Amino acid sequence: MDEMTTDGQSSGVLILAAHPNWRESRVNARLVAAAAGVPGVQVRDLYALYPDYDIDVPAEQRAVEAATLVVLLHPIQWYSMPALFKLWLDEVLTYGWAYGANGGVLQGKDVWLVATTGGPESSYHPQSYNRYFFDAFLPPYEQTAALCGMRFLPPLMLHGANRASEQEIADHAQVFADRLRTYPQWPELDDLEQCPACVVPLTDRPGNSPGTR
Repeated sequence: MDEMTTDGQSSGVLILAAHPNWRESRVNARLVAAAAGVPGVQVRDLYALYPDYDIDVPAEQRAVEAATLVVLLHPIQWYSMPALFKLWLDEVLTYGWAYGANGGVLQGKDVWLVATTGGPESSYHPQSYNRYFFDAFLPPYEQTAALCGMRFLPPLMLHGANRASEQEIADHAQVFADRLRTYPQWPELDDLEQCPACVVPLTDRPGNSPGTR
């Protein structure tokens, strides 16, 4: 899959797609295929681009800079994102570029989580095995967006992806494509305020390497 744009003119929509095993994907692969039918949408398949986990940081930063909407598309694994996606965040969203002093390149952009869970929505409940409502697992995504001054849009989720019917998957993929096609004319965006970037004091970031801690 690598990288693809559905036509020569960008719509400002960038999809960062990460799935460790696309051959086994029932839903995420369908979502990427649906995005391919939307003019101007750019899809970057992180596992195809970086099978050795050696991320081209300047290339990724250029792609994000050119986008208005950044879509994080992946299956939820251990209540978070796949390993390569986490590495992408660690290496691409650098201090002085994405946030902090002399940062702010991403301020004013939108970020949209499009994800799947294996368990049904009912499993994300205090009385079930996941013990929390699914919203309890969103703060790391929300705060990452806030730190960079990005607006975190309401996620598009498909719970119970392992047992979803073909019709449910097709309907979900159609909703995804329709949303991409109509962005930013989403009625709910009128009620979502832009998020100013969090101020990070210089004293809190004397170095850029986790090894200094």
